[in-house]
Amino acid sequence: MTSTPSNHSDGHATTAASDQAALLQQLRRKQGTWVAWGQACQTLQKAGLSPQKIFEETGFEPIQQNQIIVAAQVYASMLAAGVSEQARSHFQQRGSDLLYELRILSQSDRAQAADLIVQHSLEIEQVREIAKALREYSYSEQPPTGFTKHAGDAVAYHYWRLARQQADLPKRSRLIAQGLRFAHSGSAREQIEKLLLDFTVVKAKPAPKLPIYRLETETELPRLIPVAGEWPLPTEAFKAVPVTLAEEPFGLVKFAEGPGAWVPVPGWQVILQAEDPVGILAQARQLPGLDPNATETVLLVIDRAQRDWRADSYFGVEAGDRLDLQWFDAQPSDRLLGRVILVIRPKRILDEDYTRELWQIDE
Repeated sequence: MTSTPSNHSDGHATTAASDQAALLQQLRRKQGTWVAWGQACQTLQKAGLSPQKIFEETGFEPIQQNQIIVAAQVYASMLAAGVSEQARSHFQQRGSDLLYELRILSQSDRAQAADLIVQHSLEIEQVREIAKALREYSYSEQPPTGFTKHAGDAVAYHYWRLARQQADLPKRSRLIAQGLRFAHSGSAREQIEKLLLDFTVVKAKPAPKLPIYRLETETELPRLIPVAGEWPLPTEAFKAVPVTLAEEPFGLVKFAEGPGAWVPVPGWQVILQAEDPVGILAQARQLPGLDPNATETVLLVIDRAQRDWRADSYFGVEAGDRLDLQWFDAQPSDRLLGRVILVIRPKRILDEDYTRELWQIDE
């Protein structure tokens, strides 16, 4: 009686192992389409294989695995939303790098963007540009005057705005041509054609700077400790408190389970006034307006209670299935998730061991 469950379990393990071997062989031989490769990589990663292990077995680098996994998800979502047969056939065979750029869009916008890419034979740089344009256009509750909700009009509006801001006539003309290239509706074309006679330059509003502060002193680096309860305290309650190991550079302490953690933040006025602050770790180069080559980790603080638009602030918004930061020069739709109240840079410590020597600090 005891041998049956064991044999059954071994059978499942063998099947799982054989499935993994088949997927690895498929990747190694590059059999099938890139969509199948992306699905295979995702299946293997979910099964517990690390991207590095998959690379060693198949030659697919971790960065390439991430691209085709995300692109395959974008491909599936655009099929679900409905795309032209031409776009479906085109992207089934090629273009994973282009679809990867559409990850920031909603499902319906991905489908329309895919059609535009094929219709206009777009290259990677322009795909990246129109993806951003479509995302920003989706934040408006109603389309601007003369433009519709169609993706072509959304991209046309992007170039219309850029053209109005351009004083150099050759550059302005090229932007107008791009707008006319993508315009879907007759009313959108009319709006863009007006720029051929109206040479008024409308200066773009400068984006605000993020509220960045660097920790400077030891007193601004509090340590976070767990609270076991009130005295008198049962021994078991005391023993049940988990060990808290702070992680650099902000002294972050993770929860025992799940992705959550605590992080110590100085009690500055902006923090005390926040009703629902949430911290997010990010690389400085990932944030708008900062050095794209910076390698420093920063702590981004968003107050989820502050959802009213302000022209001097960045806000958290939905971008497809991800959180994104955006600045709006005009009132957007009601999809603001919270205002960025602070970006904290870590304290520069030249010699961390030095600060732990009490006798040296006392001197």
